[in-house]
Amino acid sequence: MMISQTRRAMQFVAFCVCLTSLLPFDSAGRCSAQQSPPAAPRQFSGRTMGTTYMVKVAGADSVDDDTLRLTIDGELRSVSDQMSTYLKSSEITGFNESTSTDWYNVSPEFAHVVSVAQEIAVKTEGAFDVTVEPLVNAWSFGPDERSNTVPDAAQIKTLLESIGYSKLEVRQQPPALRKSIPQLQIDLSSIAKGHGVDRVVQVLQELGAENVFVEIGGEVRTHGQKPSGAWRVGIQLPDAVGESVMVAHAMQPTDPAGNAMATSGDYRNFFTVDGKRYSHTIDPRTGSPVNHDLASVTVVAKTCMEADAWATALNVVGPGPALALAEQNQLNTLLVSRSQPEQYEMAGTGVLAQYAQTAAAAADATSKNWVSTLLPVVLLSFVVFAIILFSMAIGVLFGRKSISGSCGGLASKTNEDGSTSCSLCSNPSDACKELRDKMAESKH
Repeated sequence: MMISQTRRAMQFVAFCVCLTSLLPFDSAGRCSAQQSPPAAPRQFSGRTMGTTYMVKVAGADSVDDDTLRLTIDGELRSVSDQMSTYLKSSEITGFNESTSTDWYNVSPEFAHVVSVAQEIAVKTEGAFDVTVEPLVNAWSFGPDERSNTVPDAAQIKTLLESIGYSKLEVRQQPPALRKSIPQLQIDLSSIAKGHGVDRVVQVLQELGAENVFVEIGGEVRTHGQKPSGAWRVGIQLPDAVGESVMVAHAMQPTDPAGNAMATSGDYRNFFTVDGKRYSHTIDPRTGSPVNHDLASVTVVAKTCMEADAWATALNVVGPGPALALAEQNQLNTLLVSRSQPEQYEMAGTGVLAQYAQTAAAAADATSKNWVSTLLPVVLLSFVVFAIILFSMAIGVLFGRKSISGSCGGLASKTNEDGSTSCSLCSNPSDACKELRDKMAESKH
């Protein structure tokens, strides 16, 4: 009896253990049978630097929405005040309008961005060059109203004499820039958005927001993760109408490649004259928009500023040189080139190489599926055709007459009602004869 009671007691304890193991517990160890799911990230959006921005913040419940929004907008305004050519009062506009060749004082952030730009200019031998501002304006991609006019060769030649990264100096202590020619002007649109993304991530972290997603004009950086796992960033298919994502890259918090992504392409900002498309991406070495098959370049890096600049640089040089530069500088890239209308070829390096390989495997699988799908149809058609030929041969052998159509030589066989079968008009049936008579009457 005692053994039986002990056994029941043990079974009851085991049941309780099993039951409680199914229930969630809070941080204090208290059972919470109806624990609510984690809240969706808070989202903030608006306009900045001539484009849009979107910020998502997961957690950070101690920071209210107004504080987050004011912090985001304030930092983006600061970036624009320093680096926007659209603002007459910005630091960059002041430097561009100055004709002095002495050191021009700027903010530390401004000097840092120009310093990184100059490093990439050296590595790309001038394919990336922020002194391209006069050419940007000449091709009507600057702050002035777009005219969609193509400058002539003489104008481009003249403008090329006023640009060149070697004509620009930068120092960070104290922060300042210096021109070697009075007419030198700079444009940071190929690097400033990425820098702005980095700045927003930084100020949000200082507020205690450790899980954030920041995007400005398609340039993205993440920190931490969302409640359901890693932040995912989509890479759009070039030339696609609407949102057509061909790759969704998971930004793992501990990825050594970094958690910043930028894409540069010729399909977002362009104009067309006489059937020719002119991209907003200007090659500083030629003075004209890029003209090659490379449709888009995506770069993953530790900072969005570096990803932004490198994406532009690789987009300038074209498919082959871009791949070589990416390998030489150990970049994580996905290069998408147009092979035929609405068909693309991919090449990749680093963490993004997997998507180029996946695309190639998918194309190969599609080709194999096409063959495997078509083969049964071909075989079936062959069998049916063989049966038809065999039937015609039977008609010739047993009917003892030449083939007069596709009826296997049985066209003149008399049916039970006395009519004849159709022989494709070599021996028309009654219905066909009536149709012929009516057609003959209509001609008279």
